[in-house]
Amino acid sequence: MSKELEKSIEILKNGGTIIYPTDTIWGIGCDATDAIAVAKIYKIKKRTESKSLIVLVDSWEMLENYISHIPAKVSCIINGSSKPTSVIYNDPRGLAKNVIATDNTVAIRIVNNDFCKKLIHKFGKPIVSTSANISGKIAPKNFDTIDKSLLHKADYIVNLQLEKNQSTASQIIRIDSKGKIEFIRK
Repeated sequence: MSKELEKSIEILKNGGTIIYPTDTIWGIGCDATDAIAVAKIYKIKKRTESKSLIVLVDSWEMLENYISHIPAKVSCIINGSSKPTSVIYNDPRGLAKNVIATDNTVAIRIVNNDFCKKLIHKFGKPIVSTSANISGKIAPKNFDTIDKSLLHKADYIVNLQLEKNQSTASQIIRIDSKGKIEFIRK
């Protein structure tokens, strides 16, 4: 795994894109603070920039660097959920503008996957995570179902195909100003 971490970090530091296993499904990622790298993700996926992307962090501490107000309920929801959970936060800071939705929100997930956690920690910044598919197509359940055209467009493919992941996308929630939880994707 250490070789894959080193190579992935090198690619990310140079503004590149990677295809990698996450705690949910195989994703396409890049440095979430690099607008040019984020634009590459949109181009690879043939996705309009009006559709925002999920960002991964390795810890609560990293999350606090990019989100100034974390609702109190978030900790209970994430710790009490059996599914990986991405939370939509208001007013992010320090992220690439094109990773942030037009309403000034961003979905962020604290990862549980060993590879992702180590990758983000060693990289020192959040990374983008969007399913390794062409926009509108079915998300890949495993590495073998990733559209082959994507494999040629990414700068690096992490060679950990045997690593287990859940094969389903994360749930996405939003907490409104009154503390009510809205499920965007279950």
